[in-house]
Amino acid sequence: MSALPYEWQVGWRYLRGARRGGRRNRFVSFIAGVATLGIALGVAALIVVLSVMNGFQKEVRARMLDVIPHIELVASGGRALADAPRTMREALGVPGVVAAAPFVAAQVLAGRGERLRGVLLRGIDPAAAPQVTALAARLATGSPAPLAALRPGSHAILLGRVLAQQLGAAAGDGVALVLPSRAGDGEVLPRTVAFTVAGVFDAGHYEYDSTLALVNLADAAGLVGVDGATGIALRVADPLAAPALARTLAARLDGSFYVRDWTLSNRTWFEAVQLQKRMLGLILVLIVAVAAFNLVSTLVMTVTDKRADIAILRTLGASPHSVMGIFFVQGALAGVAGTLGGVALGLLVALNVGTLVPAIERGLGTQLLPASVYFIDRMPSEPLASDIVPIALASLALAFLATLYPSWRASRVEPAVELRGE
Repeated sequence: MSALPYEWQVGWRYLRGARRGGRRNRFVSFIAGVATLGIALGVAALIVVLSVMNGFQKEVRARMLDVIPHIELVASGGRALADAPRTMREALGVPGVVAAAPFVAAQVLAGRGERLRGVLLRGIDPAAAPQVTALAARLATGSPAPLAALRPGSHAILLGRVLAQQLGAAAGDGVALVLPSRAGDGEVLPRTVAFTVAGVFDAGHYEYDSTLALVNLADAAGLVGVDGATGIALRVADPLAAPALARTLAARLDGSFYVRDWTLSNRTWFEAVQLQKRMLGLILVLIVAVAAFNLVSTLVMTVTDKRADIAILRTLGASPHSVMGIFFVQGALAGVAGTLGGVALGLLVALNVGTLVPAIERGLGTQLLPASVYFIDRMPSEPLASDIVPIALASLALAFLATLYPSWRASRVEPAVELRGE
């Protein structure tokens, strides 16, 4: 410490030495401790919240991509594709596209007894679908494999876990699929087709577990009255590159269909998460700002208490700039301590959220993250340097800014006036 400039030495002494002395010094020490703790808690809260938001977004995205294709080529008007095999070959010729599978998608009602639920029915090719989605790949394994039951003409159906619970259906039970049918006179009447539950799957995502049902491609085509697949599902090497590849496919492929990537399929949800992250970040930054500007009151009280010391330093040759530096160092050190403490605390909590939240839930006897609302039932966390570094820099900038006015006031103390006791 002795090798440092005297501004640093005196500033450090004021910060550390405020703990000793009379009642006023102890009060100044308490205010300084509260300001430093406030910065630390604000920084920690900001890191934890953004880490949980990052983890939540990553977890939900991963579970979505387990179920839905990265890119879909969908025929317009719900019609069948004119030449699905040719379209698949052309799509696989685009660099970055690694797998393709035909599908039929339709919105129907599923009923059993008095229970009726809206269902997203998806007809798949049991041989090709496992190459496109992780859910189909899981269903293609095991003995017997659930996907193997989806044979053409079998009228077998696989239900999501929550959907099966809502219908009260299990493997071997019958369910009725209801969809509109146009009569000869143009009147629309409901049509009911019986299916047998061949198995229940768990996609790990509440939205799909509660609405998705899988049947054979041929059964789905016959059900909705089309001759062949209504769309092509694609898997790409890099899911984050799916939007760019979708634009490339739309420009290269010639067909009466539109191209939709996974970000468009869930655009509203991702935009809502980004908006929430920005707003929460702004609110917590304001909390850090309030804590940082508590340093103003600490330094103002310190300057008032040390006016005589400042006058003596000035008579010994200290310049106003040096006096300003002393109190700037005192406030800056408090800001650095609060920021570093907040980063350490925030990382400690963020990296152990998966352990802390279940303990809190057990202690309170409640569930903080119901799957029916948040899609997932555990609290994920992913601290990112791209969040932590700006948070630390913003906290330091606010703390340094808060020291400027008190430091400037200290540099304006008149030695002659103070030493005369006026």
